[in-house]
Amino acid sequence: MINPPYYADDHRYDGEMKYERCGRSGILLPRISLGLWHNFGDVNTLANSRDMLHFAFDNGITCFDLANNYGPSYGSAEETFGLVMKSSFKPYRDEMIITTKAGHDMWPGPYGNWCSRKYLFASLHQSLRRMNLDYVDIFYSHRFDPETPMEETLQALVDIVRQGKALYVGISQWPYEASQFAYEYLAAHDTPCLIYQGRYNMIDRAKEHEGIVRQAAENGVGFTAFSPLEQGILTNRYLNGIPAGSRASIGKFLTPDKITPELVGKLQRLQAVAERRGQTLAEMSLSWLLKDKFVTSVIVGASSVGQLRDSLGCLKNLSFSHDELKEIDNILFA
Repeated sequence: MINPPYYADDHRYDGEMKYERCGRSGILLPRISLGLWHNFGDVNTLANSRDMLHFAFDNGITCFDLANNYGPSYGSAEETFGLVMKSSFKPYRDEMIITTKAGHDMWPGPYGNWCSRKYLFASLHQSLRRMNLDYVDIFYSHRFDPETPMEETLQALVDIVRQGKALYVGISQWPYEASQFAYEYLAAHDTPCLIYQGRYNMIDRAKEHEGIVRQAAENGVGFTAFSPLEQGILTNRYLNGIPAGSRASIGKFLTPDKITPELVGKLQRLQAVAERRGQTLAEMSLSWLLKDKFVTSVIVGASSVGQLRDSLGCLKNLSFSHDELKEIDNILFA
């Protein structure tokens, strides 16, 4: 059976999706972005990946977050996105924010890792080919490189924008002092940093404690959070221990030793708070990140349309009372 042509939902901007100003820029980002770290590689079916991408765009998700080594295998998430871009999304390209990154291991040898000028340019050229794009909207330095001079990495980002290969640039997982240097360097070279991407959720608040979330706001830079559900911990999946087939049972990115009886007890108490709010634990966890404007957008992953639909449910209730926030903190950290 031939797949019918894709026509985006005429009401894709009439639903519950909200859009937030990204720092001091002209860009509005959806509060929920779709990440393609897992479940969009060549080990996954194209049909399921396509269905999730279509559903996302039909429901107001306009930002698609990728990186050169997303898959598995490396590059295959970008290839999947490129196939959908060619078959479905091409007429809607100007309605989308498409991002990619470079900085982690990608190919053998000394030029396929970290953040040298050579690696950043070569990686972006490859990413554009895989995604069937002339440019990306945001190109990130995916991690801080302690060996390459920051000026080399940042000037490469400036030149990538000047050459029209990206419209904006961002940094991901850079430490506080290096981030400040980046913000000042990029602004001085007329290519202000658009956004910082960092790991942040109710359990992992390192970026908040380090001052990075507030630093971004003070510099007119947006902040987007990844791993908002702590790799599935902040869902109903582990409320009764470790189920078969879960990420913790496989043990690749989340090991079983992290699902302790103490953690399960905390999750059960958090679930009770969520139920009083009329939400699932996952919905409340996403809402917690979006409760104020420090977080411009949250990057969610999904393995099915159903999971993605559930994530969007958080948009129905983004407000928290003082007592709710205090109770959540007491459960997690008291």
